[in-house]
Amino acid sequence: MAAELLHREMPSGLRASHADRERVVDVLTGAAGDGRITAEELDERLSAALSARTFGELAVLTADLPAVPGAAPAKDVVRIEQQGASARRAGGWSVPRRMEVESAWGDVTLDFSSAVITQDTLRIDLDMRGGTLRLITRPGVVVDADSLVIDYGESKVRPAGDPGAPVVLRVEVHGRLGMGRLEVRPPRRWFGR
Repeated sequence: MAAELLHREMPSGLRASHADRERVVDVLTGAAGDGRITAEELDERLSAALSARTFGELAVLTADLPAVPGAAPAKDVVRIEQQGASARRAGGWSVPRRMEVESAWGDVTLDFSSAVITQDTLRIDLDMRGGTLRLITRPGVVVDADSLVIDYGESKVRPAGDPGAPVVLRVEVHGRLGMGRLEVRPPRRWFGR
């Protein structure tokens, strides 16, 4: 479980800004106010947050905390059903425990780069024909598609940047994909970002 404010689209080795450190300080003080960490732990973590240089150093400080304060609670099951259309979940969406995706001739994109993760596993039950299921990951999000049956399609799974990052979410893809594609990749990086 994690209160992942930091990973947005940044690898853990990149330098953190003052604003990034301030966001972690806000999460930590909120956790102390909720009684999730003691005053002593708060002092230790605040000191570490204020002296952190990279996203990875900051992520460790909030990795054992639940969802971001004020975020919408995650549902147990989210259903996406469509024909000839596209669906996208991106930004600070709350990742549920399970998703049922039924799609014909359309694409579904689940972007985890800024998602609020409140549990350690997401099961996706897929029934897709003629479309693409695109999963955009970040360090700590791993995808297991070994249980997916693919008929006349393809699967391309690329790991997210930092192989040493602690696993914060395991995405298990089950079901059937016909005449379509599963694409798992980290966010695209643009020059100047």
